[in-house]
Amino acid sequence: MQEQPDGLIAELQAKNPKAFERIYERYSESTFGVINSIVHDKHTSEEILQDVFIKIWNNAESYNSSKGRFFTWVLNIARNAAIDKTRSKAYKNKKKNLTAEYFVDIIEEKTNLSSKVDAIGIKKYIKALKPYCKKIINLLYFQGFTQAEASEELDMPLGTIKTRNRNCMNKLREILTT
Repeated sequence: MQEQPDGLIAELQAKNPKAFERIYERYSESTFGVINSIVHDKHTSEEILQDVFIKIWNNAESYNSSKGRFFTWVLNIARNAAIDKTRSKAYKNKKKNLTAEYFVDIIEEKTNLSSKVDAIGIKKYIKALKPYCKKIINLLYFQGFTQAEASEELDMPLGTIKTRNRNCMNKLREILTT
């Protein structure tokens, strides 16, 4: 029998190591998928995954269920950690000497939203969204673009990106809760 997530989260917030192990078992694979879709490097993704779960352990008491689902909280921590890593000077220096294989992967993945979406298992939900939503979600959540960068990439005003992102996320939320 699987315990209720709220009970498991409460145990985690009480610093129960067994609860932490169960949280890791439950969420690590999806979390790794999100990180790797941004970083594109298995070793770096594994390091970030460890950092993310340390943050989850250290900051579990800051999670508030009234602000959103636990899984969303975890994915936001992972996404932010991965983006922070890609913006770090050390990471950028490491990527200066990329292999040809890496560039082939970038070209293939640049337009391949389905593989990224599959990493967290919401492919069927994303398919139900309008094409502009797919583009915006791909750039902001799977490729790690900032809203300003997405505005440039899509040649749209920043305000339009922000509004469409909010509307798309609301539509996705509707789809997920029905």
